[in-house]
This record gives sequence, structure tokens and C-alpha cells, in this order.
Amino acid sequence: VQLQASGGGLVHAGGSLTLSCVGSGFNRPYYVIGWFRQAPGKEREGVSAISSNDNTYYSDSVKGRFTISRDNAKNTVNLQMHNLKPEDTDIYYCAIDLNPDRFRPYGLGEFVYGVDWWGRGTQVTVSS
Repeated sequence: VQLQASGGGLVHAGGSLTLSCVGSGFNRPYYVIGWFRQAPGKEREGVSAISSNDNTYYSDSVKGRFTISRDNAKNTVNLQMHNLKPEDTDIYYCAIDLNPDRFRPYGLGEFVYGVDWWGRGTQVTVSS
């Protein structure tokens, strides 16, 4: 499995960025793919995820500002980030849960705990 993320950068507060992740090497009928963020020495925080049947998940801190979407033809997941805040500054990782439990409630907590693969992080820095 390979997950290649791009799109990080430096923006002023209130600005926008779009993160993209191209995935390859997996062939599952059901999976959840998305983003978590984690600074060195800190806990992993789920940001947003989307299932292969288009269920979407957002953390409370980004709900209403971030939008996740999939482009199946390009095997790409995009995260549009608007109204960015300094507290969004972090390293963002594209990740995938290849074995989500469909018979139990599923949310970002389950996604972060269940990720099987993640790619190299991309830095997002929001200046005040």
C-alpha cells in the first residue's frame, strides 16, 4: 500500500489549502481513508475520513471548515481546508483503515486506532 500526500504549505489565518492523497496497492470492497494530524511527541488526532461508500467523518474542530472528497478515477482523496486557524498547524498524514468494523459504530476515533497504513506527512503551517 502506498499513500502519497501533497498540498501542505504556509498560509495566513483565514486562508485555504487543499491536501491531496493518491492511494495505490489496495483492493478492498470497503475501507476508510482520510487524514490524521500529529506533531512530534504529541498524540495523533483524527481530522477527517471518508469511507468507500462515501460516509464522511469530521472532528468537531474542523467541522464546517474542512471538506473531504474522493475521486475514484484518480484514486485520490482531497481535503479542502478553509478558514484555517493557527491551531490547525501540524503535520498531516494520509492514512487508510483496510478493515473497518461495519457492524459497530465507527468514527474518527475508530479510524485513528484502526489505520493500517499511512504515508509521509505534509506540513501545514497557519500564521496568525
